[in-house]
Amino acid sequence: MPQPNMNQLQTYISAEWQRDLPVEVLQASEAILADFGDAASGMLFYGSCLRTGEVEDKILDFYVLVDSYSAAYKKRWLAWSNKLLPPNVFYHEIDVGGVTVRSKYAVLSLEDFAQRVGPDCLNVSVWARFCQPCILIQPKDASVERDVASYVATAITTMLGNLLDLFPSATTSRKAWVAAFEETYAAELRSERVGKGLEIYLLDQERYDTLFPLAFEALSPSLKTSADTKSSGSTLKGRFKWMARRWNGKFISMLRLIKATMTFDGGIDYLAWKIRRHSGVDVEVTDWMRKYPVFAGLVLFVKLRKNGAFK
Repeated sequence: MPQPNMNQLQTYISAEWQRDLPVEVLQASEAILADFGDAASGMLFYGSCLRTGEVEDKILDFYVLVDSYSAAYKKRWLAWSNKLLPPNVFYHEIDVGGVTVRSKYAVLSLEDFAQRVGPDCLNVSVWARFCQPCILIQPKDASVERDVASYVATAITTMLGNLLDLFPSATTSRKAWVAAFEETYAAELRSERVGKGLEIYLLDQERYDTLFPLAFEALSPSLKTSADTKSSGSTLKGRFKWMARRWNGKFISMLRLIKATMTFDGGIDYLAWKIRRHSGVDVEVTDWMRKYPVFAGLVLFVKLRKNGAFK
């Protein structure tokens, strides 16, 4: 049965997509989408560059949404790897007015995107990302735009619904969003410092405070009743679910990290830079790591874990 108040969330998301974007973002997205031709359904721009508005000397974050993996790639192994362990991640550079614009983009089918924002998806990576601000660029048609708005709205209710499953008493916007971000960061190989959840919330506090009552109203009656009647603590079922998400997230993140060394030009160097930027942990990348990226991914994972780059 459709959730009765999802339309309000979808309307908010669609309106949010109307903001103007820097020319660097538009040109980078056009160049990336051109590589996928008719297989591309659209592209989602998200991440720190969208939140802060800073582009120079940063890396733009995109998700390319495709009709199918077989149509998106000329190489069968790329289609196969994207289906087996989505998403594939790639690196892109383009010169815009004499400035090198760097992008990281992931590729996901519309079918996989719909499944991975839903409440039954154990892995947090997609629904945790897209409950945060994003903008749809160049949707193939109005139908795709409506569908993606629906999926992003679902990511929001999934995020808060899963958080209330753990903390039924988190019925204020700040408490719920901060806790949700902290829990989802902990369910990935994240190098983020303590307090990142509060930082993310404060960057767009007005947005999250507006979305919270809309999402809460759209949640299933059982979740709302549970949240209204329990004043403290967490549920045993919720704790087990989040424990499973942590194990799943860290394992899948490790596999994706290793896979990225094959699909991401300069992947090992990028990963080391990313960890250094967020945690201050410096890991030297040697020539043999670049020559044997899969094995190097395992070695880098162990070194980063040992040096405390992530929990």
